[in-house]
Amino acid sequence: MRILTTLIASMAVVAAEPVKLSGIYPHLTMFNNEGECGTGAVVPFADRLWVATYAPHQPTGSSDKLYEITPDLQQIIRPESIGGTPANRMIHKESNQLFISSYAIDANRNVRTIPFSKMFGRMTGNARHLTDPAGKIYYATMEEGIYEVDVKTLEVTELWRDEKKKGTDTVRKADLPGYHGKGLYSGQGKLIYANNGEYGSAAQSRPDVPSGALAEWDGKADKWTLIRRNQFTEVTGPGGITGNADAANDPVWTVGWDYRSLILMCLYEGKWTSYRLPKGSHSYDGAHGWNTEWPRIREIDEDNFLMTMHGTFWKFPKTFTPKNSAGIVPRSNYLKVIGDFVKWKDQIVFGCDDTANAEFLNSRKAKGKIAAPQSQSNLWFVEPSTLDKIGPVIGRGAVWAKEDVAADVASDPFLFSGYDHRGLHLSHGGSADVVVELEVDKKGDGTWSPLVKLTVPAGKELFHSFTADESGVWVRLKSSAAIKNANAVFTYRNKDARADKNDDLFTGIAKPGEKLVTGGQLRARAGGLKDLAFAAVAPDGTDIGFYLLDDKLKLVRSDNAAEYTKQKETTAIPKNVLSFDEASVIFTDDDGKRWRLPKGDAAFENGGTFGNYRVAREVATERDLFNAAGTFYELPARNAGGFSRVRPVATHNLMVHDFCSYRGLFVASGVSPDESLKSEHIIRSDDGKAAVWAGAVDDLWKLGKPRGEGGPWLNTPVKAGEASDPYLMTAYDKKSLNLGASSDVTVTIEVDIAGDGSWVTYSKVPLKAGVNFAEAFPDAFSAYWIRFTSDKDAKVSAQLSYH
Repeated sequence: MRILTTLIASMAVVAAEPVKLSGIYPHLTMFNNEGECGTGAVVPFADRLWVATYAPHQPTGSSDKLYEITPDLQQIIRPESIGGTPANRMIHKESNQLFISSYAIDANRNVRTIPFSKMFGRMTGNARHLTDPAGKIYYATMEEGIYEVDVKTLEVTELWRDEKKKGTDTVRKADLPGYHGKGLYSGQGKLIYANNGEYGSAAQSRPDVPSGALAEWDGKADKWTLIRRNQFTEVTGPGGITGNADAANDPVWTVGWDYRSLILMCLYEGKWTSYRLPKGSHSYDGAHGWNTEWPRIREIDEDNFLMTMHGTFWKFPKTFTPKNSAGIVPRSNYLKVIGDFVKWKDQIVFGCDDTANAEFLNSRKAKGKIAAPQSQSNLWFVEPSTLDKIGPVIGRGAVWAKEDVAADVASDPFLFSGYDHRGLHLSHGGSADVVVELEVDKKGDGTWSPLVKLTVPAGKELFHSFTADESGVWVRLKSSAAIKNANAVFTYRNKDARADKNDDLFTGIAKPGEKLVTGGQLRARAGGLKDLAFAAVAPDGTDIGFYLLDDKLKLVRSDNAAEYTKQKETTAIPKNVLSFDEASVIFTDDDGKRWRLPKGDAAFENGGTFGNYRVAREVATERDLFNAAGTFYELPARNAGGFSRVRPVATHNLMVHDFCSYRGLFVASGVSPDESLKSEHIIRSDDGKAAVWAGAVDDLWKLGKPRGEGGPWLNTPVKAGEASDPYLMTAYDKKSLNLGASSDVTVTIEVDIAGDGSWVTYSKVPLKAGVNFAEAFPDAFSAYWIRFTSDKDAKVSAQLSYH
């Protein structure tokens, strides 16, 4: 009998395996009652995974928790939790303790808490102590508060006062430029602190204003030394979260950015050296600094560290120094917002920032007014090999961006390796041709040699496509003469091996015109309900019913008529967000500016199956997805460049009616309830009448390669000298152009090479009446936008094919 009881019990354990979709376990979702619930730190320690979440702007605590995750994925909320805005974590080797948020955890999983009354502020970093590393640890806050804590007694000594802390006593302040601290680390006798933000209205609307700071302190001086006035986030070294083993000699790395590109700096042998890297995404831009959630360089039990920065997973060599700087390689692009990550149980675990109650500065008319969800985030488990298989790699960045450049002064080195296709756009505002010389560091040892000299004409851009023979680790530029308004923009990408079709995991999402399909409006509900509401409708607009999705991914019908009505009212899908003409898709942004996109399936021009569908919605904190004519686009916040820096993700040509984030999942309506369609991603209702699709937002890359047809003109009457609307060009693979006109004209082709209005002349094409001009762009050529101008009144066509 005892054997039978044991067998039944073991079977019950097997049956209780938690639900998982695309590496996301809904039951591990973390909630708070504030405007955002980000994952600040994820650390394996004492046979557990420890996770701390944060709320925005809470220096004295919040409803956030410290979570203890067991090996069998039970979530334990620790009673010692006091919340706040933490992203700090460090394992102190000598005392064998994990310091995370305001907690000290020992090897027996005992948790001690440092109250905010003793250590005020938004905890952002820990570092080993400069003079007593065995007995003390540093804490830093986001407002430049610096504390030292005794690892045994947890006694706190205030070294530098947090800017927001009130008090009548006189305590020195760091008074650094910028704000919104991110990184802290110690090495080579210095404590190094990074912030990535700026106060003021300009920083909340323009990504190109001065912002951020990197600074150091020797533990004795009465002030900090400013290293560089730019936005910086991670500061770390080969010792990672335990600190550098050889503190006096090991390098210290920091990564940041400005409006041009990413910035990497290395402290080695007492000297700082700077490099630049391309950006995979502009959703992280914003001079206020809010759009970056603690990018990291972390160990994941591989030969290289993993670096997250601006939407790219990077290989980062553990041995990186200015004498040995080769090996930084992009792995893939991603859409999730990631706060921290680690290798645990043979998987990479990402702590994400998924669903925020507050829109912050990310409202736009295209999204409409949607009732706020409860803030929530989750963990994302992926196989290590997945890191190379998510989104196809692109990278864009400048060393010169609409700026004056002195003669014979070398730019920062820019990454030159790791991409299949590499191009360089050069232009300037001078009246004479200029020679720009490129030099290359072939091995990454700091030895520079000539690569090529390029003559950049006045009044026209020069695009250079690099050959396989033009190779090296880093490249830098210098001009033969002083030039005004110079641009040097690198555009990189890898081969996009995706097919022009949807992956099987999207089985069940309807195609335009299908009638056996349930659409409807989706929302993760607020008020502690922790579920998702779905107001299901048929293609003809007939109500199907009101449904609730729970943490076990059960979709259950509800007869609550009031909630059904509320759901439809508070998640209304805006109408007429897009318009169409013969030439292309047209979107008009909040500032009244028109942008054009490729067309997909013709059915979308009439609103598809439902006559209307959700075009824009936030799918991760301060990150929008734009769904237009069968293509999903990544859409940065307005203060990070907005629509001018939109990027296609995948062309699906499916009838996605609505979409949102819930418990870390991406959930979509527009799904067939047909039970013969087999997919774990289809969640059908208990009554068999409704269904939704759920997975990870980064599954969307598998929908298919971005593609489409269109342009700004198609037999369009145009006026002489009037430029067309901008037409999207970035992140497409094979690109070709077809021009034609009703009479003899010359068409000037301009491209915006940086997505910031940097329009330069690409070429001028004389057209004969009725004779088409066709051109295929080089594989390495990429600009954000393209536009056209005719020198005479005429009917003109300018159409592009992307495949």
